[in-house]
Formats: sequence, C-alpha cells, structure tokens
Amino acid sequence: MAVQALTAQAAAWQETADEAAAAASPTPSTPVEKQKFAKTRFVANAGLAAGATYQWIIKPYREGKFKKGAKGRTFALVKAGLAGAFAYNRLKAAADNAKGDPLLSKAVAPLTASIESLKGLGSKLRKGNASDADVTSLQNVINGVKGAGAGAGATVTDKVPSLSQLSGG
Repeated sequence: MAVQALTAQAAAWQETADEAAAAASPTPSTPVEKQKFAKTRFVANAGLAAGATYQWIIKPYREGKFKKGAKGRTFALVKAGLAGAFAYNRLKAAADNAKGDPLLSKAVAPLTASIESLKGLGSKLRKGNASDADVTSLQNVINGVKGAGAGAGATVTDKVPSLSQLSGG
C-alpha cells in the first residue's frame, strides 16, 4: 500500500514538473520579437494605403469629383471616406510593422505623429468637408512613408485595394 502511495505521489510531482517546464519555456515577450516578416508586412500595408489614397482620394480630388454639383459626387465622397479610414488603418499597421525591423523603425518613427494627424480624415472626406490642405497632408504622409521605406531598403509600390477591401468585407 505504501508503494502505491509513493507511486501516486511521484506521478503527481512529475505532472507538476511537466507543467512548470511548459510554462517556463521561452516565448517571445515583446511585440518586436513576435512580429515576423516585419519589412514585408510594412511594404504590403504601406502599399495598400498608398494605392487607396491615390485611387480613391487624390485622383478624384484632382478631377474635381468632390466639388459641389459634380456628377457622382456623393459616391466619390463615400469611396473617399472609406479610403481615408482604410489608409489611416493601414498606415498605423505599417508603423507597427516598422517596429519589428531596426532600420525601418528608425526611419518611420518620425512619421507616427503625421499618421496620427490623419485620424479624422475619413469622416471629413465622407461629409465633404476635406480641404486642399487635408489632401496635401495625406499625400505628404504617404510620400514620407514611402521615402522612409525606400531609405530602409523596403521599396513601397502602390497597390489599389478593391471597394470590398475598403469597406472591410
């Protein structure tokens, strides 16, 4: 009977030791360590932001589609609002991706305040309240992110998202 009790106790200790070993195994602890393919993800996110910005905001703005009385103005403003929110989201993601690469993080860090300044752009565009300064600011931020990527060896090319991607569908 004593042998059975000792065997049961030894089994319990072994189980506890196995659980402790599993809990003590090394795992990535910081977001930088957890992020794989940071440069590739940065390029993809920045490219989507740049493509959405050009296709759905800058190009229609230059064509005068946001002006009062323009044909298709409402639809153009809705698409631009979605694109503005999408671009902001992708730029934030690109900035987070940049933190996973030492060279990119140094290049993109100065742009995070500029990216934050775009937070309300989507709603401004949707409501038709965006000005020349807002569109120029957006274009400057996109160019800054592209330049920072190029300087860190991560060339960003525009990738136009579909309307379903813009709306999150």
